[in-house]
Amino acid sequence: MSRGAMSASADVGRPVLFVTGHLSADRVGAFAALHEREGIELALFGGRIKHGPAGIGELAEGFEKRRPTRARAHARGHPDLKDGTPQSTDLKDRTRQSNGDMPPTRRVRELATGRLAASGRYRAVVVSTGGRVALGASWAGARRAGAPVFLWASLWAHPRSAVHALSYLALRRLYRSADGVVTYGPHVSAYVRERGAKNVHEACQSVDNEFWSARLAGETGAASAARAQEEPWPADARVRFLFAGRRAREKGIDTLLGAWRASGLGEAGDGAAAGDAEATEGDGEATEGGRGGACGLALVGVGADLAATRAASGVTFTEPVDRERMRELYARADVLVVPSIATRTFREPWGLVVNEAMNRGLAVICSDAVGAAAGGLVRDGRNGLVVRAGDEDGLAGGLRALAREEVLRKRLGAAGRRDVAAYSHEAWAEGFSRALATVGLSRGRW
Repeated sequence: MSRGAMSASADVGRPVLFVTGHLSADRVGAFAALHEREGIELALFGGRIKHGPAGIGELAEGFEKRRPTRARAHARGHPDLKDGTPQSTDLKDRTRQSNGDMPPTRRVRELATGRLAASGRYRAVVVSTGGRVALGASWAGARRAGAPVFLWASLWAHPRSAVHALSYLALRRLYRSADGVVTYGPHVSAYVRERGAKNVHEACQSVDNEFWSARLAGETGAASAARAQEEPWPADARVRFLFAGRRAREKGIDTLLGAWRASGLGEAGDGAAAGDAEATEGDGEATEGGRGGACGLALVGVGADLAATRAASGVTFTEPVDRERMRELYARADVLVVPSIATRTFREPWGLVVNEAMNRGLAVICSDAVGAAAGGLVRDGRNGLVVRAGDEDGLAGGLRALAREEVLRKRLGAAGRRDVAAYSHEAWAEGFSRALATVGLSRGRW
């Protein structure tokens, strides 16, 4: 074996350091798949959580509470760690469900990511564009160690606050000088290429498709009746609309409530008939599910107290729920609504609730400010409806069309279920493998 070949083999034998803020439930299987392909170590630096569906806790936040005393003591003795390697039962269960082994994982201070990246233990460093210090620290550390650096990019519009304005030029330089950029999808790829990125790859956004599409055990008798009473929609709702997310301006809650009131869907006898002229063409048949009866809209995750200031006919507001309960609600809903708007500081990078709902065959209506639409998963008229962000009238028309036409709902839902199957954890991991292969550091053959 030549010296060069031996060096390449030794490089591939080392892990990849993956630096990011949090490990959410829906990311566990993705990182397990990447670890199986490439061998990685996760460094989690925490920070503010602005992504993820309602009710899905950030697993890393609870590790220290569930860790054996010995592991906690070891973590306290390490100068760079906030915590030790996760041994959470919850995490292990999620990893087993995803048919993979979880990579070694540690929680670190942002500045400490630089020391990790500079340690020489890693053949490459992948770093997300979040955090105040971690990106620059990881970048500098990797360069000191001579390791290639890959950005994991989610932005498709740079935040316009004064603080973010200061970071714009620096991030643009990083796009240009990175050894590669792995993005959330085509919308982010276009954005980073416009700013000079050259070696760009896509890792499609994924959830645990097996979990979200799993058939639920049927309930009968008293159990079924009890569950029906717990449902967030009015008991007589003929078509059930669902919003799942946190309470934040960028989620478009006020736009949704304005559209709901304009649609008349919460009023028995009004709703679906009120917008006949605005129906989408080609699916025709109106059904009892939308005509002649009130519909219901449940806003899950926004807090029940929102009803005090945002009450509307047919609308209920709930606290966040866990992922098992969220899956049940998808199974009982007819339509998912994702009405996000762009703000000065945020534009929805993706919206994993779309993947979750499509796995259950729900029709989806979302705004064009949602990454899942801009990135190509939700396609208007094929597997969902896409309306202009902030357009209450346009959203109201889409809600009425979906309330009225069961055939349309079922067609969109069936297409979505088929299309989302390609957005798997394995496909996400493959995107990173392709990027590593461009510098000769993937363990796979390309």
